Amino acid sequence: MLCSLKGKLLSAMTSREIDSTLSPGFYYYSGNEAVAEGAIAAGCRYYAGYPITPSNETMERISIRFKDVDGVFMQMEDEIASICSVIGAVWAGAKAMTVTSGPGFSLMQEGIGYAALTETPLVIVDIQRAGPGTGQATRVASGDLMQAKWGSHGDYQTIALSPWSVQEMYDQTVEAFNLAEKCRVPVFVMGEEAIGHLRERMEVRPTVEIVDRAKKPGAPPFGTNQDDGIPPMPAFGEGERLLVTGSTHNEFGIRKTDDPEVHENLVARINNKILKHRESIIKTEPYYLDDAEIIVVAYGFTARSSLFAVDRLRKEGKKVGLLRLKTIWPFADGIIHQIGRVAKKLFVPEMNRGQVRGEIMKYVACEVIPYNQTNGEIIHPHEIMKQVRSLL
Repeated sequence: MLCSLKGKLLSAMTSREIDSTLSPGFYYYSGNEAVAEGAIAAGCRYYAGYPITPSNETMERISIRFKDVDGVFMQMEDEIASICSVIGAVWAGAKAMTVTSGPGFSLMQEGIGYAALTETPLVIVDIQRAGPGTGQATRVASGDLMQAKWGSHGDYQTIALSPWSVQEMYDQTVEAFNLAEKCRVPVFVMGEEAIGHLRERMEVRPTVEIVDRAKKPGAPPFGTNQDDGIPPMPAFGEGERLLVTGSTHNEFGIRKTDDPEVHENLVARINNKILKHRESIIKTEPYYLDDAEIIVVAYGFTARSSLFAVDRLRKEGKKVGLLRLKTIWPFADGIIHQIGRVAKKLFVPEMNRGQVRGEIMKYVACEVIPYNQTNGEIIHPHEIMKQVRSLL
């Protein structure tokens, strides 16, 4: 089920169920193909992107499938043009997305900052590969997580999801569009090469729950007195006197670059509209936490290896548990703090140099042990079992 934000939402915002664009049943897809189908199911009808390994299968599939749903596909000259084109399409009234990998994600950061300040709801799927730089274009990594949070300058909030299966590549893409529309914010689906190219069975249900952005004629598009802090969003061509600028602006979009109070209020609101609802946005999945002395904290593809390892260790009588992070941003600081109070140690395997481990250490007093792998290979269950046994 779609998570619902706590607090009072604008009455003009609606959630509704629609028929799936695919016939209900089971399909054998890759993760990248599932992203395309999830986007279409969520109502995405505009895609702009530039080919980049290892995400190309999404672009290829969506370019074909858009013909079935009257969508508009654009191959742009680069990722800078792609993100800017998506922003423009959203303000023209469309649900829109782009898909990329690390180097392209880097090029999009200025546009992401613009989208954050203009409160433009869009979806970016990042199929992570080994970096930095061009790195290993065909190999796996999870090195873009901090970039999803801090990639652009200034203070703003984003939402970043972390799928671990082909099913979740589909489901979380739908969820990403709903959260983007609900919160008027860029939302990231932080996939990895291993998930993008994994093939497995996924289910398409008969209906899909989707969220439509709030509309309120005459209301200011960049300010609200509602508790949720999320203004209604008009589109160009709807008769509103609409101004959209990446400079400091008041509630009607008028530039106020020399007004400290306007800037303070604007930055506070675009942050608080996410932070105030963080507990209903954040999703985690616990396994065997009740008696666990060592808890593995994992996400993405590595969580698959971690669950296999934890299951085997439990059969050996070891008091080991797993906390899977389905949401990376906002960070699950509350539950991390809780498990840090009861576990003797937290073990954090990552296909990077410890990006989430550093975040976890902010919220716990117990020992946090990393296992970092940046060789372009997945972390295998036997390695996690080996490391955890050594801790026991």
